[in-house]
Amino acid sequence: MDVRSVGLIVMVILCLSTASAQIRSARNPVIWADVPDMSMIRVGNNYYMSSTTMHMSPGLPIMKSKDLVNWKIISYAYDTLANVDAMNLVNGKNTYGKGSWASCLRYHKGIFYVSTFAQTTGKTYIYTTKDLEKGPWVEHSFKPALHDHSIFFDEDEHIYIVYGAGKLRILELKENLSGIKEGTEQVLIENASAPAGNQIMLAAEGSQLFKVNGKYYLFNIVWPKGGMRTVIVHRADKITGPYEGKLAFRDLGVAQGGIIDAPDGRWFAYLFRDSGSVGRIPYLVPVKWEDGWPVIGENGKTSEILDLPAGMGLIPGLVANDDFSRRKKDRLLPLVWQWNHNPDNNLWSVNQRKGYLRLTTGRIDSQFVMARNTLTQRTFGPVSSGSASMDVTNMKDGDVAGLALLQRKFGQVGVKCSKGVKTIVMINGANPYPAEVDSVPLNQQTVFLKAECNFTDKQDLARFFFSLDGKSWKAIGSQLKMEYSLPHFMGYRFGLFNYSTKNPGGFVDFDYFHINDQISDMNSNPIKK
Repeated sequence: MDVRSVGLIVMVILCLSTASAQIRSARNPVIWADVPDMSMIRVGNNYYMSSTTMHMSPGLPIMKSKDLVNWKIISYAYDTLANVDAMNLVNGKNTYGKGSWASCLRYHKGIFYVSTFAQTTGKTYIYTTKDLEKGPWVEHSFKPALHDHSIFFDEDEHIYIVYGAGKLRILELKENLSGIKEGTEQVLIENASAPAGNQIMLAAEGSQLFKVNGKYYLFNIVWPKGGMRTVIVHRADKITGPYEGKLAFRDLGVAQGGIIDAPDGRWFAYLFRDSGSVGRIPYLVPVKWEDGWPVIGENGKTSEILDLPAGMGLIPGLVANDDFSRRKKDRLLPLVWQWNHNPDNNLWSVNQRKGYLRLTTGRIDSQFVMARNTLTQRTFGPVSSGSASMDVTNMKDGDVAGLALLQRKFGQVGVKCSKGVKTIVMINGANPYPAEVDSVPLNQQTVFLKAECNFTDKQDLARFFFSLDGKSWKAIGSQLKMEYSLPHFMGYRFGLFNYSTKNPGGFVDFDYFHINDQISDMNSNPIKK
């Protein structure tokens, strides 16, 4: 064998080894789903993360991981943020895009703290527990709502909060968390956006404060005009300053978050990126320390491959199948489910018919986005699909029920009951006035529904299907051009729904909801991620 042949074989082996290592390694984004405003801590060998789900109920999800890559929802800080019209979706009011925003997760002397704030109520909330998975949670709340705040427990036993946008402020909390200590509020940084220049579209916000090797580090996001989302870091020797700041990271719009250390001494920045209609998706970026500053990225860039265990997928940690069969000690709804706004608990059940989710109408609604008791799960990228089986025997005249993709520009496939006649319909809500674009007569009591999402390269396209036997699927209606809209401020969600336009009291029974990481092309061939 000549030298060139040996060299070629070595090159092939090295390439295969590299490819194999990459397959076994984590990739960015580490979560291709809507998990924005992350706050992260490590306690021992366990990582914990909180995130924003705004108008959803229960809210303020807590997730757990052993490796920073594979996460599982373990609890929510609250079942109901507040019992008010906007959260309850009653009297024509809603809290889309509001509810509770960016949270801060901390651990101090055996107690877990997660704080948030809500435009809906004008309050700041701090939830505490000794056990993130089992609870119980204790709520502390006070006015005003402190925007994008970071809670911090210092060695002097004082409890600080940094908050605001552009001009950042700091204050102290009372020891019992009941409110603000009078006379403690002061300006921390007059213009936190300054390191990014003078032309700013989004002033520095999203504060997250850390202490490393005796110094305080404050992370913020800023968005210069004509630029992209950017990480700003300020540091100081005292928590009250003075602070010096610098532009810390600008690549792909990956920004807003903080830093986390691993047990082996490595550091990572946890950040997120706007990714079209699927939502705001988390990235991990390696961090090194130089001259007392965190240096984010490799040569200022986001890594595609990470020296972390490979991601095993979001199923069943963040999304999951549900056949609605429950044993005595099971939760009525697994943690992957959230209601769109606060539910009316008298109008849903997984016990009235064994192995089914029953949704009953209790009032008249004119449009889907204002209907109560829509049960949701995240969509995810690059492609995902959700399917359901629904028994429509007990629908009443004027009822509309089925499977939806929930956002302001929503899409639905379902069944409409009108004058005793049931039809399968597809409703496209991409235009200002949602339109029923297709209908098919339904002459049986069970129907199978499916929605497929393609988020690849921000195509943001969805299609809807129905089946009469659960095996052979037919496309229905038009393609939905999905769009992430600020009025809802959330990635698209699969939703099971039932609402009445005429006669409340009808109900539908869902036999299952299944979620998948593949869709079909125009010829119904599977497209996998």
